[in-house]
Amino acid sequence: MTCPSLLRRSAVAEIVGDLPVGPVQRVRDAAEPMLARLRRDDTATQFARFLLVGVATTAVYALFFVGLERVGGLDYLPAHLAATTVSTALANELHRRLTFHAEDRVSWLTAQWEAGGVTVIGLVTTSSALRWLDAATGTTQPVVQVAVVVTVTAVIGALRFIALRWIFRPHAVAA
Repeated sequence: MTCPSLLRRSAVAEIVGDLPVGPVQRVRDAAEPMLARLRRDDTATQFARFLLVGVATTAVYALFFVGLERVGGLDYLPAHLAATTVSTALANELHRRLTFHAEDRVSWLTAQWEAGGVTVIGLVTTSSALRWLDAATGTTQPVVQVAVVVTVTAVIGALRFIALRWIFRPHAVAA
């Protein structure tokens, strides 16, 4: 049962009155048109969501990579493989659910398999780029290593978007 005193306005509320719309509500109101636009399924909006997921999962990659290499003591290549595995599985699931709204059409395993094929190409390419960086400069600076991976991944990501958007999308069933 609700306490009767909670049903009445407090003395402070009586003095202050109704407060104006707060900053959080103003931000929500200002963001609503952008959020409505991001919910659409046209190519440009899907690409925007693809980029947002890519940025978020690249940050996850960077945290895992640096953590495994610097804190965990792994060499750059095993750290890269482990961080890529974690961030790729997360990216595939986020793309399935958020980018392409395909959670009802595509299973988790199918999404991992289809996007994973493109990811293998990216993994070989980024691993080769890291090996080249190490051989050419001898640097093990995580910022430089992550920058190389991000650059290569951006190109692979564009190919991945094309594959997921146009090659692996479900085709309409002929009636």
